Amino acid sequence: MLLEAVLTGAVAGGTSILYPTVGETISERAGIVNLGTEGSMLAGAMTAYAVGIETGNAWLGVLAGAAAGAALAAVLAFVVLVRGANQIASGLVVTFLGIGLTSLFGQDYVGQGVNPLETVPVPGLSRLPFVGPVLFDHDLLTYLSVVVAVGIWLAMFRTRTGLWLRAAGERPEVLQTFGTSPRRVRAAALLVGGALAGVGGAQLATAYTRNWSENMTVGRGFVAVALVIFAAWNPLKAIAGAYLFSGAIALQLELQARGTDLSPYLLQALPYLVVVIVLAALSRRRVHAVPESLSRVFESAG
Repeated sequence: MLLEAVLTGAVAGGTSILYPTVGETISERAGIVNLGTEGSMLAGAMTAYAVGIETGNAWLGVLAGAAAGAALAAVLAFVVLVRGANQIASGLVVTFLGIGLTSLFGQDYVGQGVNPLETVPVPGLSRLPFVGPVLFDHDLLTYLSVVVAVGIWLAMFRTRTGLWLRAAGERPEVLQTFGTSPRRVRAAALLVGGALAGVGGAQLATAYTRNWSENMTVGRGFVAVALVIFAAWNPLKAIAGAYLFSGAIALQLELQARGTDLSPYLLQALPYLVVVIVLAALSRRRVHAVPESLSRVFESAG
């Protein structure tokens, strides 16, 4: 059934996009645009795959992937927050750094098998018609991604830490008045965001595709940055954005597998067209939600 296959693919594949989208939401709420998300995803994917192979433990790989993603984000934090470099240019450089490093250190792992994160069906629920395969027959990181998104939303809007985070992106001078360093808050946000991007890359390599190849994220990190706008900087809405993009990927794969007459090049472009169309349709409605500090980023880049 086409619909069931597409929705199942949306949930399974959307996990690798949801983690970096939530991570980027944290960074942008603090006033930092992290275009290095793609690099952190690649670092997480390659590191998780390599560590999983060397240790035989996929979960150690996931932890290593999170650390690798955070390490690249730390480079951006140093360059932007300590040295005062432009966020947009620095983020792109970090992504290129990630591409180069993962291509160099990951070449020996291309084609090697890894102990993957196994699918864990939810007892009883996974056997339900239609709903079971779509929602309850995935790896643990997929289930955990929704928990993380909800937890980050609660922390962002219901805790003092979340208030500091949002203040760093809206009124950093207020934080200074109360003795809290906006730079430290932003650095912490970048590190958490980078770690989540690394987890997304780890899930992509060790659970979804179960392989490693150069530049295997094919722009998912940049899509995550775009989906933050779709989600209006809200981690809960990021769930819908991630599944929408991944659903478009699943649809084009299913159509190709079923021998559609549509051009394969058009089908490959379909997920990105969906993102552009949705962003164009919702952009005006999202203007009011932009953290104030982000506008200064683009003004300084102009």
